[in-house]
Amino acid sequence: MVETGNAGLAPVRGKARIDVLDMLRGLAILGIFYINVPYMAASVWTFSADVRLIGWSAADRDAWWAVNLFFAGTQRCLLEFLFGAGMMVLARKAMEPDGPVAIADLYYRRNLWLLAFGLFDVFVLLWPGDILHIYALAALFLFPFRTLGPKTLVVLGLGWAVFTGLGIPEYGAREYVARTELVQKVEAGDAAALTEWRKLETHAPDIQAVAREHAAHQGGWLPYARNAWRYWSYLASEWLVWDVLEAFCTMLIGVALWKWGVIQGLRSARFYLWLMVAGYGFGLTARWIGLAETLSFSPGPRSLWITGEFARMAIGLGHLALVNLVVKSRSGAAVLGLFKAPGRMAFSLYFLQQIVGMYILFAPWGFNLWGRFGWAEMAAISTIGIVALVAFANLWMRHFVSGPLEWAWRSLAYVKPQPFRRAELSAPPQPDHCPLSRPASAAAPPAAR
Repeated sequence: MVETGNAGLAPVRGKARIDVLDMLRGLAILGIFYINVPYMAASVWTFSADVRLIGWSAADRDAWWAVNLFFAGTQRCLLEFLFGAGMMVLARKAMEPDGPVAIADLYYRRNLWLLAFGLFDVFVLLWPGDILHIYALAALFLFPFRTLGPKTLVVLGLGWAVFTGLGIPEYGAREYVARTELVQKVEAGDAAALTEWRKLETHAPDIQAVAREHAAHQGGWLPYARNAWRYWSYLASEWLVWDVLEAFCTMLIGVALWKWGVIQGLRSARFYLWLMVAGYGFGLTARWIGLAETLSFSPGPRSLWITGEFARMAIGLGHLALVNLVVKSRSGAAVLGLFKAPGRMAFSLYFLQQIVGMYILFAPWGFNLWGRFGWAEMAAISTIGIVALVAFANLWMRHFVSGPLEWAWRSLAYVKPQPFRRAELSAPPQPDHCPLSRPASAAAPPAAR
């Protein structure tokens, strides 16, 4: 007989949790701070046109290079993998022939509430780079795919990488060929091609957009909000469909990794070593070449237009393998144990990042530090913020079952208040799995994550 109520459904707590998933989530949500701070602290339209315009000392170059090599897109990749795995944690009962129908109801209710939280992040906290509404929309399509085999899931999941590498003109092979042909025409003395080349070679920001940014950071709440909403509207109109497709496809691979026992640490240390070598070997090499091409500041073709998504996922797999390899040792597990608490309240920490950045540090009514820092200083601010968030999360989780937003989200999803303080439970509980990052445009400001 099929159940239709919520009986027996409860958040995953205590020994049922998987520590390595919490560690991965904590590292991902903290690492994403390196990507988000520049979008809060500097003129997006300026550095999107030319990264050198907000600071290009030796330290700035090193910081920009390190962040874009190791963190850009890869933290988002980890969160998308974890979202797929998190669905499988929730849906395990639904995999059984007599599994409760209420699980599907809970799953969709959770993600509709996640969509609401994401829109709150955009329109109230004024964060244009919100990932929650993107993940919620992608997750609405994910549940029916839970029964597919892992090989099928990987093939479907790689569809986005193939599409971006070979199908979208702005990113793919056709753009690569077009730029290559332009270079050849310039070398052959074609005057029209030379004019087009010079247009591409000019790395000048949109003057009007930059002026709006400066005005927004000198006024009150309304112009500040209008600027944030305008940028989100641009991102949504240009990239929302592609963002959702990217998240959905990477989540499919996360489901496959769960079914293979990879993401939750069930494979051998040797397996994770080889996965790390393969992931980093291809991903970091491809991205290193692409970043070197970018820093040439020439209008020639970019290899990352074809390899970028493959490299992003490969580095994400490298990160995943490294963490699972390190926790195989007692000392490694102890060190990475610091990130379990941030992973268990990642939802709350994600919002806290926005509150501190958009309302305190860089807001015109706060410390008003916007536009004052280069890449190295912004990386230092991110590092200080990460240390503070780790300390805060570990202190908070000593006394509470979950972060405040995890508690609110779970209570809304289960349609009843959930335990909040540890003292309310007879056994030490942990909060529900809450995995939480948009492809960057080569021609326009990418979304912060």
